[in-house]
Amino acid sequence: MVSDTPIFEGPDFGSVPDVDEAEEVEVDEAEVEVDATEFAGEPGSDDDSANRISGGIARSVLEHVARSIVDDPEAVVVREDAGRNGLRFDLHVAPGDMGRIIGKRGRVAQALRVLVRSAAARDGTDATVDIVD
Repeated sequence: MVSDTPIFEGPDFGSVPDVDEAEEVEVDEAEVEVDATEFAGEPGSDDDSANRISGGIARSVLEHVARSIVDDPEAVVVREDAGRNGLRFDLHVAPGDMGRIIGKRGRVAQALRVLVRSAAARDGTDATVDIVD
């Protein structure tokens, strides 16, 4: 059996003014006209892409992982150089932490390089990591 009463009754927002009662606003079309290509980014990019630092995600990944591995996180310093082949990060750590950051047979260093390279690829650039004493 179907009931004629509605299951959901919408909220009462009070009275809405008619169009005749609404305040008229004059708009100068010359002020409103905007060139859409001025704000258009690359296809598929987000709106904040122009505000990002090139390699910012890769640098923050490198700093975070390196500080998590070492015993002295305050001694971690990352320097960045931009070249024609992409970004080059120089990672400086305390002398006692060199073994931790390199790892057995260089496996930790290689994993760190892969992480940074993939983070840089997300920004659309290439990155390399050099571990400097």
